[in-house]
Amino acid sequence: MMKYATVILLMLISNFTFAQAFKSGEYFKFQISYGIIDAGVATLSLNETTYNGKKVFHAKGNGYTTGITKTLFKVKDDYQSYFDVNTNQPYRYIRNIDEGGYTKNEEGFFQYDKNNILVKDYKHKAENNHKLPHNKIQDIVSAFYYLRNHPNIDNLKNGQSIDIDMFFDREIYKFRLKLLGSETIKTKFGKTKALKFRPYVQSGRVFKEEESLTVWVSDDSNKVPLRIQASLMVGSLKANLVDYKGLSTPINFHK
Repeated sequence: MMKYATVILLMLISNFTFAQAFKSGEYFKFQISYGIIDAGVATLSLNETTYNGKKVFHAKGNGYTTGITKTLFKVKDDYQSYFDVNTNQPYRYIRNIDEGGYTKNEEGFFQYDKNNILVKDYKHKAENNHKLPHNKIQDIVSAFYYLRNHPNIDNLKNGQSIDIDMFFDREIYKFRLKLLGSETIKTKFGKTKALKFRPYVQSGRVFKEEESLTVWVSDDSNKVPLRIQASLMVGSLKANLVDYKGLSTPINFHK
C-alpha cells in the first residue's frame, strides 16, 4: 500500500493574488507506516525559480519505501510542479514513478492560450491533448499548496467544504476538502492546535469509502500537514511529520 502514500500526501494538502502561506526553502519530511510497520518516507520541498520568463515555485514531492517494505515492494515516486508564485496556476507537472514494477514517466504542460493540457508520455513515446475548460485547474502537487492558500480556508466553519478541480491521470477530478473541527494533537515536536479535515476520495479501488482519509494541519497561517490517516481496502496507512524547515512563521508547539 506504500505506492499510494505519495499520492495521498499530495492530494492533501486561480486567478487572483493572495498572501502566501509558504515561501521558498520550505521542506517537509513524513514517516509513513502501514499498520505497525515503518513502510517509507515522503518529502516535499519548495523553491522559487523561473519558467518561460515567469516567477514560479518549483515543488518536488518524493516518496520511497524503506527497510523490509523496500525488499518486498520497492517504490520510488517523483512528483513535481511548476506553478505561478502569485496565482498558483500550474504551468508544468512531472510524474515519474516506479511502484513495484509499475512505471510511469510523463510531463504535463498547461497551455492556457490554447485551453489545452499537453501530456507527454515518455514511456510509450506518445503525446495527448486534454481540454482545459477553465484556468483554475490544479495538478496534484500544486493543489496541495493552493489549498493552503485558498481564500476561504480561514473562514470555514465546521461542516463546510472547499471544492477544486484537479488534473490527475489524464482526467479532471472534483476534489472536496471538508473541515471537521479543531483539536490539540501530540506530535514529535510537542503538542499544538490542529484543524481536522476530511478530503473526499473515490471509494472502491484504494479506499474503503469516500470518508476514508483524515488530515490534521497546523491551526496557523502555515497550514502545515502534521498527521494523515487513511483506511485502505487492505489495512491502514499513517503519515506523521518528522522534520521541517523554512516555514513562513513558527508553529506554536508546547509540552
